[in-house]
Order: sequence, then C-alpha cells, then structure tokens
Amino acid sequence: MPAAEEVLGNPSSVLQLIYFLTALVFIPAVLLMTTAFTRVLVVLSFARTAVGAGQLPPTAILIGLALFLTIFIMAPVGNEVYGQAWVPYRDGTMTFEEAFQKAQGPLKDFMLKETRENDLELFLRLGGHPLPVPRDEIPMTSLIPAFAISELKTAFQIGFILYIPFLVIDMVVASTLMSMGMLMLPPVLVSLPFKVLLFVLVDGWHLLVQNLVESF
Repeated sequence: MPAAEEVLGNPSSVLQLIYFLTALVFIPAVLLMTTAFTRVLVVLSFARTAVGAGQLPPTAILIGLALFLTIFIMAPVGNEVYGQAWVPYRDGTMTFEEAFQKAQGPLKDFMLKETRENDLELFLRLGGHPLPVPRDEIPMTSLIPAFAISELKTAFQIGFILYIPFLVIDMVVASTLMSMGMLMLPPVLVSLPFKVLLFVLVDGWHLLVQNLVESF
C-alpha cells in the first residue's frame, strides 16, 4: 500500500502510466500498418470473395493465415531490429532513445521499398515538409500512411487479377443458362462448383501464397 500511495502521489509517475497505457492501444495498429499484414489480408479476402464461397474459409482462419505469413515475410526485418537495437539496449550499451532510432532503420527501409513515390510525396506535402526530403530524414508520420495506401493499391491490383478467371466462368455460365432458357436459375449457384474446382486444380492457395510472398 505505501508503494501504491507513493506512485499515485507522484504526478510524473501517473502521467508515465497514462502514456504507457495509451501506447498499448496504438502499438498493435502501428505494427499492423507498418508490416505486410495489410496487403496479405486484403488479397486473401479478395480470393475468398472471387471464389464466391460465402464465408469459407472463415474470417478467423484468414486473419490467422495473414498473421503468420506476415511473421514469415517480416522475419528478416525483425532479425535486423533485434540485432541492431534490442541486443545493444539489453546489454546496456545503448540508451532507449538510441535503440528506438536504430530500430526504425530496417523497418523504414522495408516500408520505403514498398511505398510509391507519389504517395510519399503526397503526405510529405500535406505535412508541410519541403521537397525533396533526404531518405534518412523522412518522418514516420508521413511514411506510415503513404505505405498503407500503397499497400492497399497493390492489394487491389492483385485482387483484380484474381477476379478475372472467376469472372469468365460466371459469364460463360450465365450465357449458357440464358441460351437454355433457364432464367430462373441463379448463375452463381451453378458457377460456384466450377470456380471451386478451378481453384483446386491450379492449386490456388499454393500459387496465391507464393506470389504474395514473392511480391515483397
């Protein structure tokens, strides 16, 4: 109790606790928006929608797969952060501020490689930064949203390509049903087995995951 009273009686300690709890709320969002998670999850969702199998696979499975694929893709970046920032900070050879700045290097390099220049210039201009900005001086507040919308654009491009073969199947089935006069039969009901069969025959999940990982 005396220790608790001492902490509560110290305004600086209370503020530090509030800052820490606030950071816990934003850390998951920042980690998801600065990694490959956005592209992976959106593309997997596009694949499920293109096949048209409703909620199969379930959303929980897609999120879990996206999470582990993200860990696999980001492993080299994580190893660099661990070796360059965490190990020196743990050994006491680097302060927290220095380790934090050092940890941003590998992550920033990964994000810059996947961010389109026009998206980055947009947020730098909106943030009032004079252009051009040296690579090492690009603020994370501008880089993170630029990286996010670049990932969304890339994911939608991949999703468009995913839709094409399944759209062809829908059109063929719809035209066939119309020529046979079966106007009351929903084309989606007939095309679904063919789309699932196509996805299985081409080993769709293998190809999708392979191209997703190689796209980084």
